[in-house]
Amino acid sequence: MHVSATTADPTATGADTIVVGITDGGAVAHDLDGAPLTALLEAGEARPAFGHLALAHAAGRRWLLAGLGAAGELDAERARTLAANVLGRAQEIGTEHLCWVLPAGAGAEIAGALVEGTILAGYRFDRYRSAPPESRAPNMLTISAAGDVAAPVARAVVLAAAANRARDLQNTPANDMTPSRLAEHARALDGVAVEVEGRAQIEQRGMGAFAAVARGSDEEPALITLRYEPEAAAPGTPLLAFVGKAVTFDSGGISIKPTRGMSEMKFDMSGGAAVIEAIGAIAQLGLPIRVIGVVGAVENMLSGRAMRPGDVLRTMQGTTIEVISTDAEGRLVLADCLAHAVALGAERIVDLATLTGAIVAALGATYAGLMSNDDAWAAEVAQAGDRSGELLWRMPLHPEYDELIKGRTGDVLNQSPKAGAIGGAALLRRFVGDVPWAHLDIAGTSWDLGRAYAAKGGSGYGVRLLVDLAESVARA
Repeated sequence: MHVSATTADPTATGADTIVVGITDGGAVAHDLDGAPLTALLEAGEARPAFGHLALAHAAGRRWLLAGLGAAGELDAERARTLAANVLGRAQEIGTEHLCWVLPAGAGAEIAGALVEGTILAGYRFDRYRSAPPESRAPNMLTISAAGDVAAPVARAVVLAAAANRARDLQNTPANDMTPSRLAEHARALDGVAVEVEGRAQIEQRGMGAFAAVARGSDEEPALITLRYEPEAAAPGTPLLAFVGKAVTFDSGGISIKPTRGMSEMKFDMSGGAAVIEAIGAIAQLGLPIRVIGVVGAVENMLSGRAMRPGDVLRTMQGTTIEVISTDAEGRLVLADCLAHAVALGAERIVDLATLTGAIVAALGATYAGLMSNDDAWAAEVAQAGDRSGELLWRMPLHPEYDELIKGRTGDVLNQSPKAGAIGGAALLRRFVGDVPWAHLDIAGTSWDLGRAYAAKGGSGYGVRLLVDLAESVARA
């Protein structure tokens, strides 16, 4: 889809379908002689209720009247949702060129959100269908505004496209999306230096926890290190590190998962997908900040070589972890990856992981869980979530939770008997030292999000959040 912004009148764009928003008590913009849009509103066919759509034909084109709700209620997330609903109607009526009239008083944030909602809602994953359905998505999208919104529109295109690429990575089945294939995808990023290390190098680094997860699979694991280091990096900005869990398939190992839902464990690499595509988008946008990414890509499988409950693993940092469940493998991978990020000089860290079912039980698909060792950094990360629409809810990380994971044979246990999501974070906290760190447990938000623009399959959650965060840190 080609996306552009213009200050020209929407009727001059050549669009075959023009979307005009209406609010309670507001007049219809762009009402024309012979295009009685106001009459539709007066007749009740068009209504200002949020999300209500009415179609009219006039002046040789289609007009969609979209309810915005009460004046002042349209925020970025509602704009994404409305744009997704409009796209669905536009596809039904065969639109080829869709033009949104930016609502009066709306600024750059809303313009970008309309673009994001449209592109995200237009995503389809048909790669494995022998006869994929014919696409009815518009070829062009134009945002018509009184002022210049070209920059936020262009930014939104980059972010939404990156999120959709992350969704491709998530949705690809595990027989094709192996650790090696994920590493190949990372290597193809423009403007990003990528180093990939395999099983031997992981073991040589002393990453005993990461290596143990990899032992059960014939697939080669991959420690993927990404570096974006622009010459124009803003002076004084901290070195950001994004760390992603990328278990490309999680059988649970010897602590095997039940059959029901196991097919969804191709999504257990969602954190790594978000990190890779966020750094790719940061490079594409040319943000003036240094960012490193560390992605631990691995399969958690059963074999005669697989780790066992009761094993004690020595991490790169030196801490030993006693395995209670081989299905609590993500924190083993992340422990060594976080230590690696610290060794690379990270000054601020965010990790993303589909870590626990406990966070799904607590927060569902509305929020991802946020746990942190630094209040200021937690607040900055949460604000990026609010701005991007990828919401975070902070969970406690009291020192008392450390007692839940105190080891019997090793230093710590890899699973806590209570407070499962917090117990996972309590383990990870031991591997970042004093570096400000935020752990995002995205198990509930990474797939089947249920939103109008990301209902089923991979959601790409975290890509837009991480880019927004990088922009915020670069501006500070």
